[in-house]
Amino acid sequence: MTQSDNPKRIVLTTYGSLGDLHPYIALALELKRRGHHPIIASHPAFRERVEPLGIGFHPARPDFPSPDEDHEWAMDLTRRAMDARNGAEFVARELFANHVRDSYADLTEAVRGADLLITHPITFAGPLVAQVTGIRWISSILSPIVFFSAYDTLIPPHLAEMAKLFSLLPVPLNRMMQGVARRMVKPWFEPVEGLRKELGLPYRGIPIFEGQHSPLMVIAMFSRVLAEPRPDWPPNTHVTGFCFYDKQEASNEPVELQPELKKFLENGKPPILFTLGSSAVWNAGSFYQESVEAAVKLNERALLLIGHEGNRPANLPETCAAFEYAPYGEVMTKVKLVVHQGGVGTTAQALRAGRPALFVPFSHDQPDNAWRVRRLGIARMLTRKQYRAARVAKEISALLSDPKVACRAEEVGEIVRGEDGPGRASELIEAVLAKDSASVGQREELTYASGD
Repeated sequence: MTQSDNPKRIVLTTYGSLGDLHPYIALALELKRRGHHPIIASHPAFRERVEPLGIGFHPARPDFPSPDEDHEWAMDLTRRAMDARNGAEFVARELFANHVRDSYADLTEAVRGADLLITHPITFAGPLVAQVTGIRWISSILSPIVFFSAYDTLIPPHLAEMAKLFSLLPVPLNRMMQGVARRMVKPWFEPVEGLRKELGLPYRGIPIFEGQHSPLMVIAMFSRVLAEPRPDWPPNTHVTGFCFYDKQEASNEPVELQPELKKFLENGKPPILFTLGSSAVWNAGSFYQESVEAAVKLNERALLLIGHEGNRPANLPETCAAFEYAPYGEVMTKVKLVVHQGGVGTTAQALRAGRPALFVPFSHDQPDNAWRVRRLGIARMLTRKQYRAARVAKEISALLSDPKVACRAEEVGEIVRGEDGPGRASELIEAVLAKDSASVGQREELTYASGD
């Protein structure tokens, strides 16, 4: 990598949880190393996570309080957002589409004087801003399900236990199901459609379907172990690999773990890690208590990452330890198996560490991520209702007792570790910046057809 002799101002806009922020921090850090000037436009509460890294920040509404500021609010929001049946509508309509005018005003200001805009799938104002201002625009994807391909299984989150059945559906039936889904979700985006009409812009599709994709380029920021390009993906799509960020990636050095955690990991056999990421952890229910009981049944040590003190189980045995936070990049390589909710960020970290997984998906892309890793032969899945100590112990035992699982998990880990998501994405971004939109579009169609 060399420093760019023509540095550019690049705005990356994203909303959601830390799992939605961290990949863009990783990409911004790489762009910064290449001499560019990245700016992240997102929830104002994220400013304190971005600016200390030397990355520019521009607040972009909606403005939600952080969990530290309003604990009860965070728990109620997560409960509604993670609802398997209605969570997608709540997130798309209530949290983001209804605030599109504020988002549009803030993002318009953020791109003033910028050379490129990069959008996340739920930044619904992004495509409108790109069309009005004429700024070059690249869209991005974090999870394969967001392509809504007829060649992949579409698993309704509230029917996650039927994933295998859905995987048997033929492409024509999947297309028919997509048609039903499109009619169902279109009313969610009425505020976006209203703003589009006021701005006099042409209709480019439902925002969460084809409307999210840039005609210039789509960067799929996940590993090919999760999904290879499908015939109905946008033809200008490139799979880059995961874009990892935690404290280790920020410093380029091993992170010194807190002494109590380091001592626990070193004084005994590798534990099982139980975690719910950064969002589902606010709606944990009995997850951590059942996890402790399962570990005791298995005579295994357990490391619990509980997010906040309200999730700490009472009367922890000496073989179990609970901490609010630890960097995944450090701890996952020191455990034997990961039990988690299936968010794409947590999934990516477990894959990179080469560890088998037991998934407990809540909603959104989590059942789909679980199914994709199950197909790799290195994971199992339980629904939240099924997550009881005896069943958990049985599933973990099945994973740990099969040597093929551990071997295959390490093979997958080698593939993921060999990918350079931020580097590849930055190369593609710089290619766009070096050419005008028309020539880039033509070139990308050719490279996609050749299997890039």
